[in-house]
Amino acid sequence: MPRQGELMDRAEDVADQVLRKSKHILPHVARFCLISTFLEDGIRMWTQWGEQRDYMDSTWGCGYFLATLFVLLNLFGQLGGCVMVLSRQKVPIACGVLLGIICLQTIAYSILWDVKFLLRNLALVGGVVLLLAEDKAEGKSLFAGLPSIGENNPKQYMQLSGRILLVLMFLTLLRLDFDFFQIIQNLVGTALIILIAVGYKTKLSALVLVAWLTCINVYFNAWWNIPSYKPMRDFLKYDFFQTLSVIGGLLLVVAYGPGGVSMDEHKKKW
Repeated sequence: MPRQGELMDRAEDVADQVLRKSKHILPHVARFCLISTFLEDGIRMWTQWGEQRDYMDSTWGCGYFLATLFVLLNLFGQLGGCVMVLSRQKVPIACGVLLGIICLQTIAYSILWDVKFLLRNLALVGGVVLLLAEDKAEGKSLFAGLPSIGENNPKQYMQLSGRILLVLMFLTLLRLDFDFFQIIQNLVGTALIILIAVGYKTKLSALVLVAWLTCINVYFNAWWNIPSYKPMRDFLKYDFFQTLSVIGGLLLVVAYGPGGVSMDEHKKKW
């Protein structure tokens, strides 16, 4: 046990060093990664305008006008929300718009009936909630980029709900398979999910998940290797950027911590 404790302490020291060296750029990288799926989808609405409109019309039989309105809402809502987040202008409004887009797409694309895509969308909701919590933190901080000190219950519960929703992404990676690598992945992944959800060793756990998910994303969702005429390219591209957004949410957890409703915070009071 002491040896395991020493290894954990060393790992936490490494995580703290990474955070100290990257504290000025990490929040910016996190925000860009988080909005990447909205940015990519907004651009796709522009470049595939006719296909998206015709798809909605044929799927729902809603007519040309409503199908066009759906594409317009997705195009301007997502691109406008991304610009507002990156420029830090009216971030709460931008988050509200992006959350509305997630709900709209969940219904329009019948994601409610697909557990895997529903969990991924809920994870994306968690990332946007963390982004909103970050904006509240910065608004009450004396120094830009630092979380506020003081009690702020709404922010703390937003961080808690954001963390829990965010790790739902990893439930889609767990499979009942007796392959040795898959068993290890299931065990390690489940342990890290629980640690982040309860807020214990949170920054270290989130960093490990960032590294793990980045490797999986680059390996399994390499859409750039698929010819542009194949439908699989769009599917992998969508999956890649959605996963990148969840990575952005995890980086926010690394940069700003788990919040007040967490074991890490309560340990400070012991």
